[in-house]
Amino acid sequence: MTVKYDSNGLIPAIIQDATTKNVLMLGYMNEDAYQKTLKTKQVTFFSRSKQRLWTKGEESGNFLNLVDIKNDCDNDSLLIQVNPVGPTCHKGTDNCWGEENKPSYGFFSTLEDVITERIANKDTNKSYVASLFSKGINKVAQKVGEEAVETVIEAMDNNDELFLYESADLLFHYLMLLQAKGFTLKDIETELKNRHK
Repeated sequence: MTVKYDSNGLIPAIIQDATTKNVLMLGYMNEDAYQKTLKTKQVTFFSRSKQRLWTKGEESGNFLNLVDIKNDCDNDSLLIQVNPVGPTCHKGTDNCWGEENKPSYGFFSTLEDVITERIANKDTNKSYVASLFSKGINKVAQKVGEEAVETVIEAMDNNDELFLYESADLLFHYLMLLQAKGFTLKDIETELKNRHK
């Protein structure tokens, strides 16, 4: 791989969690740090403040175990995918922006958060979610069953718009059922990953 270092002999290295795809930090490497990372499979940087190599985790034990290194289109920055051991930031947070390193399922994660918040608020007059949850898990499960049947019926017709509409209803109510049982999409992902092995 061609690596173009800047005039100071450094290249920016963006560190990304290989599983969650979240960006954890930005560091800089020189040729020695790059080669050491390849050799040890633990990410090593060049510290601009200390003017020396430092392996992330050498003091804390919070290593960044190398999974993959990619170069950008100009060969002047690196994307390094890792499996982090513990928090990445020296302040004890998962990443250097103070955010939790949890998987994101895009809008589905937002929807999970909305469902959680509406369950907690318990305002059955303003929230369909709170209202359904107040009736108990049997009613939530029954609603999933109803939506599943409606989705199957629409799948056998030629109206794609209605099929998508019913599919969205099914998925929404399924997310509610997962939470009623104390689970999230992360639990489903884990189960499917275990089956894939």
